[in-house]
Amino acid sequence: MLPSTQLKKGGAWRPQLFKDIMVMSKSRSRSQMKRPRWIIALVCILCVFLITAYFYPSESSTTCYLFSSPNCDGIFGKTPPSPARELTDDETASSVVVKEILNTPPLQSKNPKIAFMFLTPGTLPFEELWENFFQGHEDKFSVYVHASKQKPIHVSRYFVDRDIHSEQMPLIINYQVVWGKFSMVEAEKRLLANALLDPDNQHFVLLSDSCIPLHSFDYVYNYLMYTNVSFIDCFVDPGPHGTGRYAEQMMPEVEKHEFRKGSQWFTMKRQHAIVMMADSLYYTKFKLHCRPNMDGRNCYSDEHYLPTFFRMKDPAGLANWSVTFVDWSEGKWHPRAFRTQDVTYDLLRNITSIADSTHVTSDATKTVLRTPCLWNGMKRPCFLFARKFYPETLGKLIHLFSNYTKV
Repeated sequence: MLPSTQLKKGGAWRPQLFKDIMVMSKSRSRSQMKRPRWIIALVCILCVFLITAYFYPSESSTTCYLFSSPNCDGIFGKTPPSPARELTDDETASSVVVKEILNTPPLQSKNPKIAFMFLTPGTLPFEELWENFFQGHEDKFSVYVHASKQKPIHVSRYFVDRDIHSEQMPLIINYQVVWGKFSMVEAEKRLLANALLDPDNQHFVLLSDSCIPLHSFDYVYNYLMYTNVSFIDCFVDPGPHGTGRYAEQMMPEVEKHEFRKGSQWFTMKRQHAIVMMADSLYYTKFKLHCRPNMDGRNCYSDEHYLPTFFRMKDPAGLANWSVTFVDWSEGKWHPRAFRTQDVTYDLLRNITSIADSTHVTSDATKTVLRTPCLWNGMKRPCFLFARKFYPETLGKLIHLFSNYTKV
């Protein structure tokens, strides 16, 4: 409260007070007039920037992140991944069956064996060599022969009465297996089905009439039985002889980026053999849409069905190389075939010492894809068998067998 003496002097102080108030008011109004101008200017500049960025976005990820412009491809300049498509009923059924088989521990055999399955047009020219290989190991292997053109004449006791039979035909003879056609896959499946009837067969090897062993039986047995993978060749070839063979009719079950290539000569563990028997969906897809002279393309199912199917269903269960050597160095449609003069101790030992798997793409780059052959995580020689050898080489191979198969 002001002292009474001051109140009495009101006339003296009121004018001064009003004067001060007026000065302060004018000063405040000036600053208030200046501030809105700057704010308006800043807002206008910001609006211009926003409009420009929206209609003319830069290619930087920041701009696309901030503004949902129709000219942006999405966050960070990339189209966001679309959600996984819904599986068809057939795919769902296939997935359930395959997972059930793979998750079921394989039956333990007291006498595990390897099934050697020979796919041949007729008589096997190297039966004597294979007899040397099998001898003394009668309880560790079984033999199956699929002859497609003529009844084989067997000279080895291990091959007698081993031609496969079926209910439709007493003996599978003249069941035409044509190179490059789906009949090759059908023959492979028929061999597997017959070999699976023996519960002791735990690993399955597909061989041709021109195949020879490169190691002793014990070495081959241990190599195949003491690992948990199938030796199915599998790689990506972006060229015309790889992905170029893909047909869009395989969608939606088989998409282009899943299409693989590999040699048909495989070895397969029992679980995978059962999975192949159970498959009808992908088997049918390849039968209908991967064949020679289809829409101007030549697709060969024996080179694509198994690599693609198992790469989709159990990639961790594949070695991704074939244990059967073949020489494609000549760059022709068919691999090099070895004559008598070609067969030497050095040739065979050189093949058995190869420890890298090599593929060459069929596109213009001819890219060489080389990967080490890892057996249970350790680098080992890649090949247990080799092809193509002419029948005339039999005598020389028998002579060299005991030397080149020594570890």
